[in-house]
Amino acid sequence: MDVLTRAETYLQLHGRLIDRLRFEALFRGGSRDRVLDVLRCYQNADGGFGNALEPDLRGAGSQPEPVEVAFWILDELDAFDSPMVAAACDYLASITAPDGGVPFVLPSVRDQPAAPWWQTDDDPPGHLIPTASIAGLLHKHGVTHPWLAPATEFCWSRIAALKEPEAYEALAVTTFLNLAPDRERAEAEFDRLREAILATVTLEPHAPGHVHYPLDFAPAPLRLPLFSQEVLDPHLDAYLETRFEEESGWGINWQAWTPVITHEWGGYIVMHRLRTLRAYGRLPG
Repeated sequence: MDVLTRAETYLQLHGRLIDRLRFEALFRGGSRDRVLDVLRCYQNADGGFGNALEPDLRGAGSQPEPVEVAFWILDELDAFDSPMVAAACDYLASITAPDGGVPFVLPSVRDQPAAPWWQTDDDPPGHLIPTASIAGLLHKHGVTHPWLAPATEFCWSRIAALKEPEAYEALAVTTFLNLAPDRERAEAEFDRLREAILATVTLEPHAPGHVHYPLDFAPAPLRLPLFSQEVLDPHLDAYLETRFEEESGWGINWQAWTPVITHEWGGYIVMHRLRTLRAYGRLPG
């Protein structure tokens, strides 16, 4: 049984509707509009996203990080002309800190069920997570909105001061530098930070634990020279060769703090890996 068929079976048995429809749209010629219809159900009246679109944030209320999750889905559908984007940017403007960035998480998380690592001070500052990834995706798709310019300057300022990013911060910075329109500035910052970013990457394809692999940073070929193809190929091979369990898919490598996230994240990871395999020419179509 090929990887697409195994993935489809897993999603049919365990995946969220949105991930099943994403698979249909991207790999079986299904309707992209149906994916957008479901994604709208995760968007709140304030323009933000919640409702466990980011599975570790279980509450209905809007938070910054689910906006990034929504934007990655819109990116794969090339649907940044959706009205959801402008509404989400209005939401981001409403929660932006005085420094120009959106916080990692808002204090309202305390009132809703969430993973234990979603914690914050009462008045959180802007954070590169998720400001940098969101800004990068908006630039990629040529979106214009009043939120974007100050958010971009926030990212440049924080990146300029960065020396030793942690892994998720490095992921956000890589996305921003890969997509930012000021290529000269992006390449200069990348040259300065490349070794620090690589220090957060685990190169062993089968390393255990909550680690981050090259394909997490480069789910599609990057403009930036972060990894050679010789580094990426063993990880692409591992995606195809690693045992795909009917009950758990490819699995998650972090704490399953409540049972439902195993499959909610499981479906998301299936889609992430299938898209990566296709981006590198390892799947048909």
